[in-house]
Amino acid sequence: MKKFTIMFVMGLLALVMAACGNDASGEGSNGEEASSEKITISHEYGDTEVVKNPEKVVVFDFGILDTLDKLDVDVAGVAQGNIPSYLEKYNGEEYENIGSLKEPDFEKISEINPDVILISGRQAAVYDQLEEIAPTIYLGVDTTNYMESFKDNMNKVGELFDKQEQVEEELAAIDESIAGINEKASSADEKALIILANDDKISAYGQNSRFGIIHDVFGVPAVDESIEASTHGQNVSFEYVVEQDPDLLYVVDRGAAIGGDSAAKQLVENDLVKGTKAYENDNIVYLDPDYWYLSGGGLVSVSEMVKQIESSLE
Repeated sequence: MKKFTIMFVMGLLALVMAACGNDASGEGSNGEEASSEKITISHEYGDTEVVKNPEKVVVFDFGILDTLDKLDVDVAGVAQGNIPSYLEKYNGEEYENIGSLKEPDFEKISEINPDVILISGRQAAVYDQLEEIAPTIYLGVDTTNYMESFKDNMNKVGELFDKQEQVEEELAAIDESIAGINEKASSADEKALIILANDDKISAYGQNSRFGIIHDVFGVPAVDESIEASTHGQNVSFEYVVEQDPDLLYVVDRGAAIGGDSAAKQLVENDLVKGTKAYENDNIVYLDPDYWYLSGGGLVSVSEMVKQIESSLE
């Protein structure tokens, strides 16, 4: 009788252990079936082999973060400094703080032991250091070829997390919206100038620049086609703005983006600018810095950028 009881208990234990083992290798944190399958993602810094449907995901780029959020993909760690307001939930304690966009917390990232690290331009200088910790994939947007670069990044995300069909649907919707903007822009016959307000200074952005998507993709003509393309823009004066006299003046407020005072309106709408067509026709548009300065290049941010420019053309 004792022998039978011992064998019965051992049998129950075996069943419990088997069940636990099945659970551990079942669904991952992203709601997908966990798998040891590996894929290779090609990006600007090489070919990175990574497990498909990675469970521990560390993200630096906010555009990629809004994409993962849209696709219902869980993340383990984010750069919590200056997170855009529409991604505020990622400031929660359930997410590890992996440092700032330009100063990663390498010790914290090592503690997380991630399956993959997703970065963009602000972390390019420390790519090698991050790669030593875990497979690191660069998903920055090439502003000289915005849409192709953006779509390529989204397709890589779709492949990595097995979300290709959802990504394709989202991209198709964005393409449709852009076609509508192109039609409005061509019929409006209004030329635009894009400026970044930074403390008491302004810089201009043209085609192939950080905010050049307005001209290059959305089709809004530039009032000045000779603006030097650079990350920080071309330093200009308000006399320059008056000289160009744009029909539309798009303004990105850097101070508001990085948590400072939002003083762009006071700076920009001075006595000089009040003489421009943009001011006289109430066509000074303050672009949402969350989408335009902090993120961009994501399924959510690009969609919102499209909507804002479309609204400015009505």
